[in-house]
Amino acid sequence: MASTSQPPRGKAACKKIFWAVFPHACFILSLVIYAFLGALMFSHIEGNRKVNLSEEYRKFLQNLWHISRNLSDNMTENEEIFKEKIHALLNTAERDWFVNPKDIWTFFGSLFFCCTVFTTVGYGNTYPVTRIGKYLCMLYALFGIPLMFLVLTDMGDILATVLSKSYNEFRKLQSKILASKLCSGSTCMKSRAQSKAVINEPLTIMEVLKSQPGVKKKPVKYRNAEIFEMLIARENEHPKPARNKSIERWSSCPELARGKTMSRVIENFDKIGKQLEKLDVPIVLMVLVIFVYISCAAAILPNWETRLDFQEAFYFCFITLTTIGFGDTKLEHPKFFLFFSLYIIIGMEIVFIAFKLGQDRLIGLYKKVISFCGEKKMPSMKIYPK
Repeated sequence: MASTSQPPRGKAACKKIFWAVFPHACFILSLVIYAFLGALMFSHIEGNRKVNLSEEYRKFLQNLWHISRNLSDNMTENEEIFKEKIHALLNTAERDWFVNPKDIWTFFGSLFFCCTVFTTVGYGNTYPVTRIGKYLCMLYALFGIPLMFLVLTDMGDILATVLSKSYNEFRKLQSKILASKLCSGSTCMKSRAQSKAVINEPLTIMEVLKSQPGVKKKPVKYRNAEIFEMLIARENEHPKPARNKSIERWSSCPELARGKTMSRVIENFDKIGKQLEKLDVPIVLMVLVIFVYISCAAAILPNWETRLDFQEAFYFCFITLTTIGFGDTKLEHPKFFLFFSLYIIIGMEIVFIAFKLGQDRLIGLYKKVISFCGEKKMPSMKIYPK
């Protein structure tokens, strides 16, 4: 008979790891593809549009000509009045009058715009002008924002697991250090000697049964039968779990094995967000992590954004990761900042975790305050005799 060769354990382990990582990779890859498709779409629609010089543009040039003519005719005019007129006139100007759309809506510029849309940052420096571009931007945001939140939730589980394990290991190490400091040499030696004296090797079932007084007094024939009956009774009290027959079916039928793999993958999808709900670390630790995380980016960003110093870069990163996005700080090279797209996603998740922990702490504080006020203001129940 030909023996069925089973797959090696290494291959099975690789498959298990692959299907465990598959949901995470699927979400991130979907977001990357969605961003690239949006960049191609907006660069084609907004970059190839024609700039029509409107009546407002002609009025702007006419007013600018009048101001320059009055300044040349009357050199004694107050300089402050001239500045006010120029400032008011420049506020009416539109960027599209002086900028070529192809220079703004390049592929990297459009990709940067798509990232600001589905991350809900919205700096306001780049925005669609055409009507079809505005409609597609709304439709793009409707699907992109939920996908981004799904990626954030999935990444949150990974970060929550890493933070929980790191914090627990730190607490264990801290406990060991404190225990070694508090424990003196003589005390530890005595406690170890007592523990060695107390701990004995576990007895086997036969030794326990033979030590029973009722069993010792009987002859060997009856004693062996009674030991056998006691062993059967003990097995009945703690029955072994029944072997799952489906395991044999999975191993014998490859179609069912694929079904089992698919069910495990679906279970991985259902577990998204569970680890994030269980996370419980000090809020001070999360604030420290955010500070270090933003400081690292603020130290790197001025290398290509030369207008920004450390403080301006720190402010820009904070406004970005909290999705405030005022738009007061404009990047000269947004395509370089796209290399930080993974940094933005992870940073937004860290900030989201910190906000969630802060929310949980606030809810706990409100509960304590309300219960404290209820105990103080609630009148004491007194029982008066009839």
